[in-house]
Amino acid sequence: MNVLLLGSGGREHALAWKLAQSPRLTSLHAIPGNPGIGQHATLHDVPLTDHAAIIDFCRAQDIGFVVVGPEAPLVDGLSDALRAASVPVFGPSQAAAQLEGSKGFTKDLCARENIPTAGYVRVRDLESARAALARDFGRPVVIKADGLAAGKGVTVAMTEDEAQAAIAAIFEKPGGEAVIEEFLEGEEASLFVLTDGKAFVTLGSAQDHKRVGDGDTGPNTGGMGAYSPARVLTPALEAEAIETIIRPTIEGMAREGMPYSGVLYAGLMLTRTGPKLIEYNARFGDPECQVLMLRLDEDLLELMLATEAGELTGRPAPRFGTQTALTVVMAANGYPDTPQTGGAIGGIEAAEGTGAQVFQAGTRLDGDRLVAAGGRVLTVTATGATVTEAQATAYRAVDRIDFPAGFCRRDIGWREVGREGR
Repeated sequence: MNVLLLGSGGREHALAWKLAQSPRLTSLHAIPGNPGIGQHATLHDVPLTDHAAIIDFCRAQDIGFVVVGPEAPLVDGLSDALRAASVPVFGPSQAAAQLEGSKGFTKDLCARENIPTAGYVRVRDLESARAALARDFGRPVVIKADGLAAGKGVTVAMTEDEAQAAIAAIFEKPGGEAVIEEFLEGEEASLFVLTDGKAFVTLGSAQDHKRVGDGDTGPNTGGMGAYSPARVLTPALEAEAIETIIRPTIEGMAREGMPYSGVLYAGLMLTRTGPKLIEYNARFGDPECQVLMLRLDEDLLELMLATEAGELTGRPAPRFGTQTALTVVMAANGYPDTPQTGGAIGGIEAAEGTGAQVFQAGTRLDGDRLVAAGGRVLTVTATGATVTEAQATAYRAVDRIDFPAGFCRRDIGWREVGREGR
């Protein structure tokens, strides 16, 4: 089978690496890809926003299946266009992708389906946002831009000045919309399921690190590292999250005529009263995908094909290896504000010689030199019997990489490392 992978980040490199291992794969193509993805796939320069051009490409290359990596094409309705053209695709419809595309849509679904989540108010102008902040919420308070924001549209405002600045930024231009939420206390974890719109199977857990600096300091980013499994999400808590959050979401979406097919990523807060939904993503997380792919002990393409075909009923949960996986993001200096691009990168082979896997994200070739082309540049991923062991292996690999214009956090997995040391 000829497969087309859409996207260009570390998530897509991890998906390409795993898809390339499938015995069902004849050839793998990627749009637009990156140099790392190019090790596994033939790269093509076609705009992701041009649905007709992508459909024409699929016909010309006899593509039998499309895997959509990032969220923007899903929210833009690309999966609907492909299915209308009789091209099978892994990824939810435009209507179902609202679970990620609109924070307000998801919060309203939670209210209708009695899904545990933070108290909230939707606001569509600066005046009502200020009124809601004064009337309904204490501090700290969580302020979210309603649309897609690449994982960076969330402000946890600890002070009144921070809250006012966050809403002012959202409503700086006409058409802004925001969700203001109660601040939840607890530890975060991510739970993944594959669903065909009716049945679903669990696909592992992870814990990521959103803040840019060690000790979870500084602004939110798209993610500075992750590990899997997240043992803080115990079997009992996972079962509770499935019954109170995942199942009613899938059933509610189906009842409302927008069945969800693909991977559903639930960001959870483990509060004293149980798991609560923070938000949904309509695709694999980045960098969570990298740690999941290293642990997955099954044919990813087969799982995706079964999902699109509606064949998950009665299927057992996918098998995962017993080891922990941990990934460290190497970002360009200045990230997340103004990343410095063009910095030379070396030492990837030496890093992988330690037993790690280096997935490329924001990279490009400048002649025969690999250089930084984005904010998050590499994700250095390793496994171990424990988080402590996986962390040590990952940082050994990081230290082999020559990227003077980059940086990373040095404490990925710190919570679980601390628990393991007790």
